[in-house]
Amino acid sequence: MFLEQKPLNGVRIILVALSIALLVAACANLGHDTSPDNSQAVSTATAVVSTDITGTQRPGIAAHEPDSFAAADIARPELDNSALDFEAELQMVQAEKALATQAMAMQAMLEQAKVDKAVENQLQAETQAVDAIKASLLETRRNDNAWYRLQQGMRLNAVDNSRVRVQLKWFLDHPGYLQRVMERARPILPFVLEELERRNLPSELALLPIVESAYQAFAYSHGRASGMWQIIPSTGRFLGLKQNWWYDGRRDIIESTHAAITYLDSLAQQFDGDWELALAAYNAGPGKIRSAVRYNKKRKRQTDFWHLTKIRNETRDYVPKLFALRELFANPEKYDLDLIPVNNQVSYEIVELDGQIDLALAAELAGITVNQLYQLNPAFNRWATAPNGPHRLLLPREKAEQFKLAVAKVPPSERINWVRHKIRNGETLSHISRKYRTSVGLIKKVNNIRGNQIRAGKYLMVPTATKSLNTYTLSETSRKAAIQNTNRSGTKRIHIVRRGQSLWSISRNYNVTTQALARWNGIAPIDTLSVGQKLVVWTQASLSQAVSINQTRPSNALHRLRYTVRKGDSLYLIANRFNIRVADIKRWNRVGKYLQPGQKLKLYVDITSQSG
Repeated sequence: MFLEQKPLNGVRIILVALSIALLVAACANLGHDTSPDNSQAVSTATAVVSTDITGTQRPGIAAHEPDSFAAADIARPELDNSALDFEAELQMVQAEKALATQAMAMQAMLEQAKVDKAVENQLQAETQAVDAIKASLLETRRNDNAWYRLQQGMRLNAVDNSRVRVQLKWFLDHPGYLQRVMERARPILPFVLEELERRNLPSELALLPIVESAYQAFAYSHGRASGMWQIIPSTGRFLGLKQNWWYDGRRDIIESTHAAITYLDSLAQQFDGDWELALAAYNAGPGKIRSAVRYNKKRKRQTDFWHLTKIRNETRDYVPKLFALRELFANPEKYDLDLIPVNNQVSYEIVELDGQIDLALAAELAGITVNQLYQLNPAFNRWATAPNGPHRLLLPREKAEQFKLAVAKVPPSERINWVRHKIRNGETLSHISRKYRTSVGLIKKVNNIRGNQIRAGKYLMVPTATKSLNTYTLSETSRKAAIQNTNRSGTKRIHIVRRGQSLWSISRNYNVTTQALARWNGIAPIDTLSVGQKLVVWTQASLSQAVSINQTRPSNALHRLRYTVRKGDSLYLIANRFNIRVADIKRWNRVGKYLQPGQKLKLYVDITSQSG
């Protein structure tokens, strides 16, 4: 039977069992006597049943004994019941077939589900693999990015207070500023981090040039602070940085970084490892911070930076700015700060030379622009390296070898341009040096001149730039010229500095402030002027309305002071102290040459010009 050809599952076994039971019941109803005497009747009945069921033949019933007839007569209805049972069995078989078909469909669905699950698992595994690769690449990128290197070296405790949050908000409101700062820091940051790591100092100090100068090597403040670390002249000299007409070590990337980090380390030691006080001292000076600490201590107040009151507003904001930057760069994802890639490796190479070289020539030999050379070597004020050194240049790493090979072919005597100048009547060394954009000292050195006397008709060898001065756009002269040429409101005037004049006296003459006059000319209010120096002045009124230098009464912008002469004072010392002229002191007070201790003097002083 077809039932025997299929594997028996639970449903099929039940159906087969029912079928067998029906067949057994049918056989039992046909006759229970299975003895040899009744075998024929049973056989006959079986035959009849078989014939009847198959429908092949239905013979007439022969005359038999009553018992046989009775058996046959009784078997007839049994045969009908068996047929009904078989129809039921067929229905059940059909149902089993339907169930089997459904089961096969379900099995196919299960198999497909298994396939889908396998595919899902494979896709999941592949996704995980891709994510792992992405994470690895991100980690590699982070390890190669100096900004993440900065994170790893952070050692200062985070500070969260209202003063820090104010500064943090400002940075978040100016995302373009941060992007520009990061771009400027690109060639310098790895070196700064190396120095901090070498000295085992907090990496957060690499953020200090952002606070000081926004990582601008040419930054120059009103207090005469210069370079990305904003070092004032006196501190620079204290730290051993050269400062002369040719070169300013405060802008030297290497030297200024060494000096600034050394100074910061020293301040931290002075304040017993309190970096907040050390940072404040870097801005205001250690003496002022110690004084502020003593002030709080005497009044039994807390002496940490956040509780100091006797400090200027600039210093009050200075330290919070650094800690706001620390928060930003420690958690860039939190503040949606995109850290631009900065290679962990220093991108430049130091090339040592044996003498002076024109910067335009050096740039040409290296295959870079003059501006690119100045950006890496901002300490050079003029068109060439300093005659007395340093004689090194910082060059892009990929250009260093090219430069070395090229400069070796240029004799030292040809690395700067020389002019044979004939001295004219009335000329001085100062006149000649200004004409050729060089220094008096250099002219005297190369011409073996001891004094300042020169004779008309004689010749001088003067070193000069090989290119037009417009080529050296980042030299000190060109930078100041660019500032002076900036268009502003009012009327532009040119003032030639005369002997004895200062920014303060000139500002009085034109009725402007010393701060404005300094800003228009790219200098500091306390800078010393030289005779013949050109200054740009922007006035809002005509000259007839301006205050004359000879006016006895100064402008209302000045403040009147009563000064008591002290022992050892002189007119010269007092004039220098207050940045005024001796002639003015005499005019205001009608005094003679000599002063007496206790004597009262009337002074008109621009208070804002007295700082620094």
